[in-house]
Amino acid sequence: MIVPFALTAGYGQACSPANACPPGTSHSLCDACYNRAMQITTRLEFDAGHRIPSHKSQCRNLHGHRYSIEITLSGDVIQQEGSSEQGMVMDFSDVKAIARKAVVDAWDHAFLVYQGDTAVREFLESLPDHKTVVMQSVPTAENMAAEAFRILDALYRDTYGNHLRLERVRLFETPNSWADALRQ
Repeated sequence: MIVPFALTAGYGQACSPANACPPGTSHSLCDACYNRAMQITTRLEFDAGHRIPSHKSQCRNLHGHRYSIEITLSGDVIQQEGSSEQGMVMDFSDVKAIARKAVVDAWDHAFLVYQGDTAVREFLESLPDHKTVVMQSVPTAENMAAEAFRILDALYRDTYGNHLRLERVRLFETPNSWADALRQ
């Protein structure tokens, strides 16, 4: 027996009076329910060094992390017949390519230094061909997530009229510690 699969309001929840299906439309075929906004998230990783110059503990020393960055977008599921992205909010490979080019490649295997950390900045500038990223704020997970959000926000475009927008950048400093930069 083959059971047809149908997306429903809330992806498994019945339509409520607030989001009722249009008259004469069966619930399983209701475009209003199927096109409901969806969130997608993808993750990339990079390695970088930093320090927190005024930190009370070990983070004031030069050190590095294996960072993970999650990009969360929202939008309607694309319905354009024959489109490569039909049934998606955005192709994950495109989400990753944008984040990789704008943030990950710039920060990967770099030392992220606060512009006010003069001693370390001058030392890094003395190293020939060293990959250094000078940041306007101390490179904490919180500030890095906020900076990545700022950089990426304008890059995710509403190409298919599906209300695509960046919702969250989550930056993991360790597997158990992260910061979220959220759309306000």
